Amino acid sequence: MTGNLTIRIEKSFCAISPESWSRLSGTSKASSSVEVPYNPFLSHAFLSALEESGSATAKTGWLGHHLLLEDDRGALIGAVPGYLKSHSQGEYVFDHGWADAFERAGGRYYPKLQCSVPFTPATGPRLLVSSSYDKEATELTLAAGLQEVTRQLGVSSAHVTFVAEDQLAAFEEADYLHRTDKQFHFINDGYANHDAFLETLASRKRKALKKERRTAVEHGIAIDWLTGSDLTENIWDQFFEFYMDTGSRKWGRPYLTRTFYSLIGERMPEDILLVMAKRDGKYIAGAINFIGGDALFGRHWGCIEDHPFLHFEVCYHQAIDFALAKGLKRVEAGAQGEHKLARGYLPVTTHSMHYIAHPGLRRAVADYLERERQEVEYMNEYLSEHSPFRKGERQQED
Repeated sequence: MTGNLTIRIEKSFCAISPESWSRLSGTSKASSSVEVPYNPFLSHAFLSALEESGSATAKTGWLGHHLLLEDDRGALIGAVPGYLKSHSQGEYVFDHGWADAFERAGGRYYPKLQCSVPFTPATGPRLLVSSSYDKEATELTLAAGLQEVTRQLGVSSAHVTFVAEDQLAAFEEADYLHRTDKQFHFINDGYANHDAFLETLASRKRKALKKERRTAVEHGIAIDWLTGSDLTENIWDQFFEFYMDTGSRKWGRPYLTRTFYSLIGERMPEDILLVMAKRDGKYIAGAINFIGGDALFGRHWGCIEDHPFLHFEVCYHQAIDFALAKGLKRVEAGAQGEHKLARGYLPVTTHSMHYIAHPGLRRAVADYLERERQEVEYMNEYLSEHSPFRKGERQQED
């Protein structure tokens, strides 16, 4: 790259100009493209809401350390959203074992740099580049710059999680370690509707899913799609009750505050889909999804009544219905969950890149990751062979 470029760290995301941020590829609908479609989790609205709501702050162990690449006029030409972490919670790529081993050996694993969207296991660009600059060169500068920042801070490591596949090369050039895992995504092969998708399944699987959907809405349950102006404070109150119930049971302390939902409802309502289940005039369950340029991202759900298969209907089947209705290419159904396979979601490899400063820890992690990648590849092949699709009808992720 030419010109005088400067990398600096901004600790408050809210101090970054929304206008400057929106010019980075994929962070706004205006900056999106076929190559880098809009990712709602990278929008200024979403990231600022995490900070302003008290969800991702120094107090919760997420101290902003956003890497900004600026030209000699101070214009933002690239960025990496990042946080200095004092723990490994809310990341969905687990390194607790690395931390324990390093600290037992006398090292200090925390703080570490975490480059991701807090509490959000969704793949997207992590090296954000202005459309006015060379994408490949700027990505290489950002990857190397993040490594140098890690060294200057004196922290143990930098972890870039849920990285878009086309950005892996920039990190590999800077000698990061490559880690893989799996998620389950529904791929839209141009189906006209849910019934057309079901026709691609084996007969037994097709009948089972049709019965599952009927059973889920027995007892007078109706399903609503809420977006845009539907997202009132009263609706958020009800959904937050569902979230708190699930979060308290799964994590002990839910990550997101009630204020967070008000802020995203105000700032990005057209990017949000709530799938809400109603019985006797009252909402009893719901799931939140975010609408990207080419994908629907399912995040979390909750309920105050238990009904057979309602979770599958609200989280997976309805998400497919919405994606097909809106012409979206895929549904990303969040972290883990082999139960998604039977519902038409196929295993997809996810990627993260890791810079480990300490040579001994780096060697140990590199050895572990080599074996882990082989296991992930084997499991994805095995699960694909046991998909519900008829032979010859299996989908493939692009």
